[in-house]
Amino acid sequence: MLPVAQPPTPLLSDYLPLLVLLVVAVLLAGTLVGLSWILGPKKPSAAKLAPYECGVTPVGSARERFPVKYYLIAMLFIVFDIETVFLYPWAVTFTRWSTHALQIFSLMEMIVFIVILFVGYIYVWQKGAFEWE
Repeated sequence: MLPVAQPPTPLLSDYLPLLVLLVVAVLLAGTLVGLSWILGPKKPSAAKLAPYECGVTPVGSARERFPVKYYLIAMLFIVFDIETVFLYPWAVTFTRWSTHALQIFSLMEMIVFIVILFVGYIYVWQKGAFEWE
């Protein structure tokens, strides 16, 4: 009977370059931040301590409340944006599947997925969630 070949086990020395890179990155970042803190000028003024708003003088409090509509639109954007991100990996792997039947099945699933997204988009649009007042 022939001996069965065992897969090679990763040695700790295989991870040594990664560890060196991590240590160098942490040391370099810490050194640069520390040097800028030690050597940087420390002359605070009212203008430097004021919040920066794209070159416009701040008006009112920074703690003002936003309407709920703002958060709803932000969540809708995130939902539709993240859902469309799933199209890219699917498109990359679509041509690599070996059987034609698997490709057709995957295409039908993606069409159903896009139709569901489109129905949700139409529903939200009909409810007036995209209209800013």
